Amino acid sequence: MVTNINLTFEEMWEKIIACDRKYDGLFFTAVKTTKIFCRPSCRSRKPQKMNVEFYQDMNEVERAGYRPCKRCQPEVGQSPNIEHVRTITTFLINHYKQPLKLKDIADQVGLSPFYLERLFKQETSETPRTYLEKIRIDKAAHLLKNTTLTNLEICYEVGFQSPSNFYKVFRSLKNCSPSEYRRELVNELD
Repeated sequence: MVTNINLTFEEMWEKIIACDRKYDGLFFTAVKTTKIFCRPSCRSRKPQKMNVEFYQDMNEVERAGYRPCKRCQPEVGQSPNIEHVRTITTFLINHYKQPLKLKDIADQVGLSPFYLERLFKQETSETPRTYLEKIRIDKAAHLLKNTTLTNLEICYEVGFQSPSNFYKVFRSLKNCSPSEYRRELVNELD
């Protein structure tokens, strides 16, 4: 059973602009003008923001009168384990602020920690930990862009327990420090 993910319209918009595969299957992008829906990772030309609606269920988007994209084929090629992966990813997205251990995630989805990690890595090419770190850094980047919170406040807000780990993971995923990232955003606006 997939629960609703806690993403704002802006965050989902950022995911489709970035063609982020991590969110495939968690929500769908529907374009009002073409009546087509896509995965977040679809490489088709991006629609105007005002023409977009987001749905978290394929049946819901189809009932709303949208048809699947022929390029990304959101209705095709789903693994038999996709429901487990969706449940795990939804849990990670909704609980990223909490200090999570593999056992916590496994208990939540009803799998053994070993099987959960193996299945998740097989389906996503990432471990739940690296996936969680990417979610946290995505949230941190969003906060750096849209708030005046300090780096330390953002570190704790997105669930990191240690500033040094936050800076290390941020640099490895964004190729810059949080301060440099914010400075680059300010320079782009000038």
